[in-house]
Amino acid sequence: MEVAPLVQSLKGRLVVSVQAYPGEPLRHPETMAQMAQACEEGGAAAIRCQGLADIAAIKGRVEVPVIGLWKEGHEGVYITPTLRHAVACVNAGADVVAIDATDRPRPDGRTFAQTVRDLRAQCETLVMADCMTIEDIRNAVACGCDLVSTTLSHNKPAIQTTMDEGPDLDLLHQATGEFPGLPIICEGHVHTPADAAAAMGAGAWAVVVGTGITHPTSLTKWFCAAVEG
Repeated sequence: MEVAPLVQSLKGRLVVSVQAYPGEPLRHPETMAQMAQACEEGGAAAIRCQGLADIAAIKGRVEVPVIGLWKEGHEGVYITPTLRHAVACVNAGADVVAIDATDRPRPDGRTFAQTVRDLRAQCETLVMADCMTIEDIRNAVACGCDLVSTTLSHNKPAIQTTMDEGPDLDLLHQATGEFPGLPIICEGHVHTPADAAAAMGAGAWAVVVGTGITHPTSLTKWFCAAVEG
């Protein structure tokens, strides 16, 4: 597999996910862009973000690559669920589009493979496959995705977890063992520097951290739990 220069630039590096949830005080494109810039200054090799306004705002603020996605809903396939969503992310400025790579039904009736095929027919972009299982990873590899991630392996958002619920190292070990040299990204529940180091030790190409860096509500809850017992 030929690795794109952008993907090569992420090898051994940290990607920061900069997102705020509906109704949260930080949910504003300019706030997310400022957060992204701060993460870039801290050494982030790329920014992962969601929503067209956030993608555009962050792309205009940082020099590092932007991994864009568009979440719609909270159940089933909600990370860039259709071809329309994926194309819109590219048009908003995303260098890489992250797409749910599971085999669950999609609103437009396409399979993941069809979505990737049709996206590449319409746009020049890189594709990041957000996977839940090793079967998803195998399918994403067969589709020729540029990056494959463990994003969905816990099947619940990071904000619903505690600080000690770490990344899915078992899936990461299995994937990196089966596909050596493939850009496999560890994402999901990487809450501490120790988690990130463990993921790299398990063979991750790069590590994505979101909640542990950019979600102060969760961070505050974790500290409150420690202080208040």
